[in-house]
Amino acid sequence: MQPTRPPPDQARGEAAEDAHWSRPECQAWTGTLLLGTCLLYCARVSMPICTASMSQDFGWNKKEAGMVLSSFFWGYCLTQVAGGHLGDRIGGEKVILLSASAWGLITAATPLLAHLGSAHLLFMTFSRILTGLLQGVYFPALTSLLSQRVRESERAFTYSTVGAGSQVGTLVTGAVGSLLLDWYGWPSVFYLSGGLTLLWACYVYRYLLSQQEFVRALDALVRGLPVSRHTRVPWRQLFRKPSVWAAIFSQLSSACSFFVLLSWLPTFFRETFPSSQGWVFNVVPWLVAVPASLFSGLLSDHLISQGYRTIAVRKFMQVMGLGLSSVFVLCLGHTSSFCKSVFFVSASIGLQTFNHSGISVNIQDLAPSCAGVLFGVANTAGALAGVVGVGLGGYLIETTGSWASLFHLVAAINSLGLCSFLLFGKAQRVDLGPAHQDL
Repeated sequence: MQPTRPPPDQARGEAAEDAHWSRPECQAWTGTLLLGTCLLYCARVSMPICTASMSQDFGWNKKEAGMVLSSFFWGYCLTQVAGGHLGDRIGGEKVILLSASAWGLITAATPLLAHLGSAHLLFMTFSRILTGLLQGVYFPALTSLLSQRVRESERAFTYSTVGAGSQVGTLVTGAVGSLLLDWYGWPSVFYLSGGLTLLWACYVYRYLLSQQEFVRALDALVRGLPVSRHTRVPWRQLFRKPSVWAAIFSQLSSACSFFVLLSWLPTFFRETFPSSQGWVFNVVPWLVAVPASLFSGLLSDHLISQGYRTIAVRKFMQVMGLGLSSVFVLCLGHTSSFCKSVFFVSASIGLQTFNHSGISVNIQDLAPSCAGVLFGVANTAGALAGVVGVGLGGYLIETTGSWASLFHLVAAINSLGLCSFLLFGKAQRVDLGPAHQDL
């Protein structure tokens, strides 16, 4: 008599449990991925920091400089889904290592590309598109990795900690990059950020990855061979669930409002408070965002460990990240005080980091077996909506002559995302066939 085999869903669940990192492994990877996210943003913001100096050297006008800056997002929108699918298929850590090695090399080589010929604009636009393509896979692959290797009770803090690297990277590059720009010129900024990324990739390959497994996965990827038995994404099954659409729309709202604020807040402060110090409103909100992100992750995991339902905690985090943050955004349109404006902006940006412990982790709750590709879909939608939102925000400011219209737009976008998630959001797995208990 043959032994009874467990159902496929149960077998996959047991295999996933065995794949979780131990606590020392989780700590090592969390610290390493935090640094990786920091370096990703160092490379991403190197061009904006150096654009003014490069424009002087190469004679770019505002339109040409804007084309170079925006070209990053042309590539960034195209590889989100592919990055998530590859992460689900061969492992997110391998995708991250490959992409970091490539974008680090391109970043470090940017000064050489700029002087390769007379077509400076063409080479720089191409390099930024390529950088966007390579960095577009990072967060979907990261989501895939954490959904498979981190226990549910620790996901919020882990994701929030790693996500804080975006604020740290922006701060570090803004501070150190400005000094390098003054002391050694704009090429030094690219050399440093690209070189550090390559060193980070070498460390990950040498000390954290199984080199044989990495080479085997890379060989399979090159050959186009199947790496896993469970690589098919159940699109029809996923998109039949209102909870999936609620997660996608909430992520879209979060990303769109963030891009709108990130794009227009510097101009708002320069026009509204022309005598203010630029470093105050460019630095203080991000200094607040780092501890806020860590706190939101700790709070989320603590509440779940105390017995609160997972979906209740996720929704509470979204109330903070999309709801309360909108209140502070609206306050910006009704104050003439610089100090109050900085406070309102810092509070709003800080509260938006609660989304890391809400919707970003909820996607992992819904479909841990294909979280990377699902996050890629949501993030692509968010990036495209952000481009539209930034343009619409400019139109509203120009038409109404009031900054309050921009802040009303952000609040409306956030409210739509929050309402959809409160009504339809769940933490029940939808990537497996039979019914599972709602969390």
